[in-house]
Formats: sequence, C-alpha cells, structure tokens
Amino acid sequence: MVELPERGILEELALANRILFNQGVLDAFGHVSARHPTDPDHFLLSRNMAPAQVTADDVLLFDASSEPCEPKGRRVYLERFIHGEIYRARPDVSAVVHSHSKAMIPFGVTEVPLRAVCHMAGFLASGAARFEIRCCAGESSNLLITDRQLGAELARSLGDYPVVLMRGHGSTTVGTSLRQAVFRAVYAEVNADLQLDAHRLGPVTYLTDGEGAAAATANDGQVNRAWDLWCRQAKHSLN
Repeated sequence: MVELPERGILEELALANRILFNQGVLDAFGHVSARHPTDPDHFLLSRNMAPAQVTADDVLLFDASSEPCEPKGRRVYLERFIHGEIYRARPDVSAVVHSHSKAMIPFGVTEVPLRAVCHMAGFLASGAARFEIRCCAGESSNLLITDRQLGAELARSLGDYPVVLMRGHGSTTVGTSLRQAVFRAVYAEVNADLQLDAHRLGPVTYLTDGEGAAAATANDGQVNRAWDLWCRQAKHSLN
C-alpha cells in the first residue's frame, strides 16, 4: 500500500502553496501538486482549501485516477484531474501548478502568443500551449477540468510545453521538480505583465529559442536562490 512520504516533503508542498499566494500567482483558488517521490503513479495535493492556509497536515495522497486514497471525509479539489492526467502523460513532470493569475488570462483569450521577453522566463521562448475546452466539452461548460477525459485533453494540449493557457480560466505550469514548477509559475506571471506593458510601447523583441534555452539552463541552477527567499517570506507570513 502506498503511503504519504516523509513529512519534510509535505511541508515543502505546503510552503509552495504559500509562496505562490505571496507572489500573486494563486489567490483563494488554484492549487499545486507534487508527484509521489517513490511511487510515480501517485501524487500529493492538499484538500480543498485556500492555498495560503495549507499546512502539511492538509496534504492528501491521490492515485493514478486522481482519486484520494484516504480522504477521511475531507473535500478534494474539483480540478484534481489536471494534475493526475498530466502526470500520466508526462513522465518528466514532477510538479504541477494551476492558477487563475490575472496577467496570463489575456493571452488565453486573444491570438497574441505568450513568449519570453525577459531572461528569467527563458523557458517561454518557444511560447505556451493553448487549450480550448469548447473542442471537447461544448459551448456550455463551466470551463473547469472536472473529470479524467477533460484532464487528458488538457494534457494533450500541453504536449511538451512548460505552460498551457486555458481560455477564460487561467493556466497550468509544470516542472521537473516542485521548486522549478513554482519558479516557472512565478516568472510566467512576471513575463506576462512585462509583455503586456511592452506591447503598449510598440513592437516587441522576444528572446530567440537559443537565448531562451541558454537562459533557462542558467536559471535552473539558481532556483534555490529564489526558493530560499520566498520560503523566508512565506514562513514570516505565518506569524
């Protein structure tokens, strides 16, 4: 029987929730998960609650079908299928962030591509994927990913990209580690803000694919620098 991993991992996931809230990526809604460190068919996600209030004790274990293993009466997120189906489709992914961050939504409802304008978002040099829920749920859905079929369609749209835009809903970001996924979610939001500002001034010069790849590699070596600062801020916000 698969069990929850050591408490340190649960605490790190709880901190990730608070970091993403503090950085303006999550608000009362949205969620972040991590693949189980020793059983890749299971993942960790908090019970249904506001991210800023998540503690290690709120983290639940989910199976490959995105169902909680031992909920003990606790409510779970309606959109847990986002996480489970991405883990199923992308063995390289170890963490998933789903948010409704406001700077990202304009790119999901227009034809303007989200692309890297600063080196901190080099991972976006090749752009972001797009998911149109009308293609699989019709014209009267609530835009939420509430079952495995919709989760699988979202994962298919994501493909090999680090980010997928969800029209009228938000975005989902993935990473090879929890810290990288958090880093990407934060800087995708920063980049979206910068890109919107740049468009107001005139034509935009984006990073090339080569610049983006080089910048992303350099930034991946510095993730802990940002993580340590954000953790300090998150822990302070608990007081």
